[in-house]
Amino acid sequence: MIDDGCFCRSLLLFEPLLEGADWVMRDTIKVGIAGFLGRGGNLAAAVEGHPHARVQAVCDIDERRLVPAAASIGAEPYMDYDRMLSEAELDAVILGTPMQLHASQAVQALDRNIHVLSEVVAAVSVEECRELVGAQERSSATYMLSENYCYTKANMLIEALVAQDLFGTVYYAEGEYLHDLKDLNEITKWRRRWQTGVDGITYGTHSLGPILRWMPGDQVVSVCCRGSGHHYRDPRGDLYENQDTCVMLAKTRRGALIKIRVDMVSTRPHAMHNFQLQGTEGAYESARVDSEVNRVWLSALDDGNREWMDLRELEGRFLPDVWRQASSEAVKSGHGGGDHFVLEDFIAVVRGERQCRIDIHTAMDMTLPGLISQESIARDGMWLEVPDSRTWQH
Repeated sequence: MIDDGCFCRSLLLFEPLLEGADWVMRDTIKVGIAGFLGRGGNLAAAVEGHPHARVQAVCDIDERRLVPAAASIGAEPYMDYDRMLSEAELDAVILGTPMQLHASQAVQALDRNIHVLSEVVAAVSVEECRELVGAQERSSATYMLSENYCYTKANMLIEALVAQDLFGTVYYAEGEYLHDLKDLNEITKWRRRWQTGVDGITYGTHSLGPILRWMPGDQVVSVCCRGSGHHYRDPRGDLYENQDTCVMLAKTRRGALIKIRVDMVSTRPHAMHNFQLQGTEGAYESARVDSEVNRVWLSALDDGNREWMDLRELEGRFLPDVWRQASSEAVKSGHGGGDHFVLEDFIAVVRGERQCRIDIHTAMDMTLPGLISQESIARDGMWLEVPDSRTWQH
């Protein structure tokens, strides 16, 4: 039986500010964007379109392109990130820089009590994770990971169905991110070092993040990782250190099993949104190609034939309000609308209107399994424990 009270909560998903909190920031949020000429620039329009935020300053390393780009939105240009943090009087900063810079730049901002929205991944080493958690603990500002795959329509609808308990006990999930980066490696060269230049799961939060949202209150406690070997070379003739396909198996604290496959080297069509979820009362399989549909089976809605239904058939009853009320511009934003909704959520968090959905420890839950998988694959797939950042002492 479907509980109407739970159904109403599933439409919200975004939790309001903790009861008893007595402040909400009313002024416009002044935002700085690092990596403005790359990924960061993609979020500038969303900031400028928000009624309670504006881009105050932008930072990048190409002065010739940065100055006119900054002028086009009325922002102050900076070539030096630390100087932007010191001089621009920011409330918040968005990190759209290469992933090896995320942790250190987040620490710099948090140490100045500037709120942080960081692109994925949160960090590239366990030690960086520890430093980031320590910075959050001593800061009055909030860290949020911009895992936009958690905000797509299909993924939020599945999260709402889980919240309604329509899947029963969830005990298995799969996520796949298959994205041939060989050409992009040569354009954004940091990828060649940090995404395809390290073995194991180097970019797994797009797959693991939504799955953990579908397993509320659970976290990965151990992982193992194996690869398919090396079959491709870069333009210089060097084999990619990251094996063509890497598969991580993960066990959760509650006993669930998760399989994550990341392939950023194989020559094939892209398929970056592949998911499966299995519970005692329901199952979900995302579409693998454009000609397919996301399909779901739920025992509570089954007529006895045990047949798949199109996930879209459940939007009228279960789609969260943030998607029901979305503008056409929001729906068309990058990453299946995720870019708009993650930014909107972040601004609400900074203003004190909502709790943070992907806070520092949730970010660690999404990031640490991949980092430990890199050690596992180097040790012939040994099962290794994943640290819990909540237990770290600083």
